[in-house]
Amino acid sequence: MTPDKILVLFGSAGLAGLIYWFFLGKQEKSVAASTNIKITVSGGYSPATVYIPIGKPAKLTFLRTDSNSCLEELIIPDLKISKDLPLNSPVSLILTVNSASVYPWHCAMNMFHGKIVAK
Repeated sequence: MTPDKILVLFGSAGLAGLIYWFFLGKQEKSVAASTNIKITVSGGYSPATVYIPIGKPAKLTFLRTDSNSCLEELIIPDLKISKDLPLNSPVSLILTVNSASVYPWHCAMNMFHGKIVAK
C-alpha cells in the first residue's frame, strides 16, 4: 500500500469516528424530577431535558448568559408560553401540569431545543 492510500484510509476512519461521535455519541443532559430547576441558556439549554412531578408546582429558572439573539425568547408551544430571556437576568416560570406528557420548548428561531417531561 502506498503512503497516500494509507493516509486516505486513516483520514477516512478518523472522519467516520468524528461524525459518529458528533451525531450519536453525545448524551443529553437531564435532571431528576424536581420542583426547583435551574436551566442555563448558553449555546443551547443545559440541562435540555427536565423532569417535573405531576400535580405539583414546579419552578423553572432560566439564566441566559449567551448574547446570541436567537436565545432571547423561550417558547413552550403546548403550554402557550412565550418568555423573553434578558441577558444575565434569571427568569422563572412556575408550572403545574396535571397529566403525564412531554412539553418541548425552543428558542425564537427553533434552532435550540429542550423539553419538560411530566411524570
